[in-house]
Amino acid sequence: MHLSKREAPIESIRTRAYTIPTDKPEADGTFAWNSTTLVIVESVAAGKTGIGYTYTDASAAKLIDATLAPVLIGEDAWNIDTLWLRLQQRVRNVGRSGLAATAISALDCALWDVKARLLDMPLARLLGVMRTRVPLYGSGGFTTYSDDEMRDQLAHWVHENGCRWVKIKIGSDPERDPHRVRVAREAIGDDAGLFVDANGALDRKDALHYAQVFAHEDVTWLEEPVSSDDITGLASIRNALPAHMELAAGEYGYTLDDFRSLLANEAVDVLQADVTRCGGITGFLRVAALCDAFHVPLSAHCAPAMHLHVACATPRLRHQEWFHDHVRIEQMLFDGAPRAIDGTIVPDLSRPGCGLDFKHADAQRYAV
Repeated sequence: MHLSKREAPIESIRTRAYTIPTDKPEADGTFAWNSTTLVIVESVAAGKTGIGYTYTDASAAKLIDATLAPVLIGEDAWNIDTLWLRLQQRVRNVGRSGLAATAISALDCALWDVKARLLDMPLARLLGVMRTRVPLYGSGGFTTYSDDEMRDQLAHWVHENGCRWVKIKIGSDPERDPHRVRVAREAIGDDAGLFVDANGALDRKDALHYAQVFAHEDVTWLEEPVSSDDITGLASIRNALPAHMELAAGEYGYTLDDFRSLLANEAVDVLQADVTRCGGITGFLRVAALCDAFHVPLSAHCAPAMHLHVACATPRLRHQEWFHDHVRIEQMLFDGAPRAIDGTIVPDLSRPGCGLDFKHADAQRYAV
């Protein structure tokens, strides 16, 4: 049935935060944690409910309820670009980055989901399907893991899930990292790609030193060796890396300017973007357009269930991060969450929207 333009006023925005314990203590080079907070947004328009979410602090839910949701109520759900700009304007005095960006991301994803549901089509078809399989790299290998725990996790991704690449965290104890990299290589064999992620824990000299050491184990991806705020440092390290090793960064990009700076300064070989941080589907598509203009591949960071449909519509997409924490949460709390098959995830094109339904009853015990 054709729906004319003003038939989809936004009736309500529902927001809730949930904190889910990790299955083991986890850490990377700059942070340690034992739980992950999921903020869910539901947008209701013309009798349809769209889902969006972000992984951030629970206070984002209050920001949405008090500051952002009133901008949307009664507005036309078809006009997503207009609403996205209004949300950006609303946080001018709050600051567009960080918490505000994650809140807007969740709202924007919910708006795209409800739009696709109103049209009774999968979001990937609405955005324009370029691929129906999204390649994965297994991601975990936390610095708190024992050698056996890391070995088991990585071997599972490669030998049972079919992942072509895996990533481990480094930087908590840099002197021990060469050993951990050797353990990882032994676990996955010679054919799988091995990535390392310092989460900004190193300085420039140490980053280059360890890059040379890791090259002996055929590490092909060095992620955020120094802080992404140090764009000059990233660029200098990138230019000095072994030829077969790529530098990646961008997961902490919140605004289009953040990504443009990384690209314009030639600071990355592969740009990362996170749909739950960079302004939702709208923001991710704009980042993808920048990557296309700069001829740089794009990798989707974390939150695989929320990325799946937009990843299918993204030019220059390299792969999707199959992050341990988020995979576990999404498979626990969402009907329709993707499963890894032959190293890929595939959208269910028989389901409208992003293909997800939130399990409210199952999530209730984690409510904040």
